[in-house]
This record gives sequence, structure tokens and C-alpha cells, in this order.
Amino acid sequence: MMKVEIVNIQTLTHDVNRFKVEKPSGYTFVPGQATEVSIDKEGWREEKRPFTFTSLPEDDHLEFVIKSYRNHDGVTNQIDHLKRGDHLLIDESWGAIEYKGKGVFLAGGAGVTPFISILKSQKANGKLKGNQLIFANKTSKDVIMENWFRQELGSDFISILDQEKKEGHEYGRIDKEFLEKHISDFKQKFYVCGPEPMIESVKKDLEKLGAELEEIVFEK
Repeated sequence: MMKVEIVNIQTLTHDVNRFKVEKPSGYTFVPGQATEVSIDKEGWREEKRPFTFTSLPEDDHLEFVIKSYRNHDGVTNQIDHLKRGDHLLIDESWGAIEYKGKGVFLAGGAGVTPFISILKSQKANGKLKGNQLIFANKTSKDVIMENWFRQELGSDFISILDQEKKEGHEYGRIDKEFLEKHISDFKQKFYVCGPEPMIESVKKDLEKLGAELEEIVFEK
């Protein structure tokens, strides 16, 4: 494990923060990859959790977007109390979701994090156009980086909420009808990340609509 200092913390939503940390010399990762992270404090060093990088590999720092679950005293609740100058312990990077070409990204809540680095990378390469992001949350205050997604993706960004009806957002869940309404081509690539039940149901619906299983990339 490598010790890295937290250099900046930014609040993104009521329960999500962006942590900017030092980057160890020679450290590399591919957009979409994650690492095991623990807190460099007594009693927490062995409590490792996987978090996805939301920075770009060429950045001079590492970045994580982390949702805190404050209703139980776990790692993310502890991370929520960290300050600049505190330290995290990180491991080597490992694969989760890898970009394999233009397609539709389907995210549920904090499941959007692997897509942040991938979409930033495509923007940096001038290849963002043609990728679509469908982002499911409970309410509008849960939508991570909404302004960035709207600005960069325009009409290729669709937000759907299942506990609040609000202008500018679809209402309901990502089901077969919703997919049929918003996607014209089911032979393209699909990237799915979110809670396990969401991944399973979206995968089944995509297959029913003609998507090839090998064209669906999801966290295993």
C-alpha cells in the first residue's frame, strides 16, 4: 500500500465529495479502473474499499469521487470526516470497466464513477460525441456532476429520477420501455454500472431489445 496525502476536498452533492490526492511517482491506471483504498489511521488501515479513479491518467494527481453512507460507521463515513493533510493508503490499479468504443453508458447512483474518467478521457481525445449517458438516481440532489454532464454531453445526457418529478429529468426507472424510447441502436456498445439488481434488470432488458451480450460491459 502507498501513502498519499489529501490535497483538496470538494463537496459535489449532499453526500458525495471529490478527493484530490497526491500521485505516487510512476503510478498508472486506465480510465475506468479502480484501486483499494484505506484510511491511514489507527483501526482503519486494514479496512480496504474499492474506489474508481475519476482523474485522467496523465493528471499530476489522483482523484476519487466518494459517496458517504452516514447511517453506519463504515469506511465511507470515516472518509467523510477527513481533512486536507490527512492520508489515504492506496494499492495498485486494477480493471473494472474498460472503454471499448462509443456507446451508451447506463449508471445508477455512485455507479457513475467509472464513467467519469472514461468520458473525461474521450473529451480530452476529442472523441466524446456519440457517447450517451443515462444516469438514474432517487432525487435531483443525488445527481453527481450534473452540470458537467449536461455541458459536455448536451442531449446525450439523460437524467432519470425514481423518487422525484422534476423538469429536466425523466421520471421512473431504467426499464425496457424507457430504453426503447431513448435508444435507437441496440447493436452498439453498452456500459452498465450500479447496484446489482439494476445491472441484472438492465442487462436482461437490453438483451430482449436485441443487444449482444458480448457488447455489454459491466462490473463483474
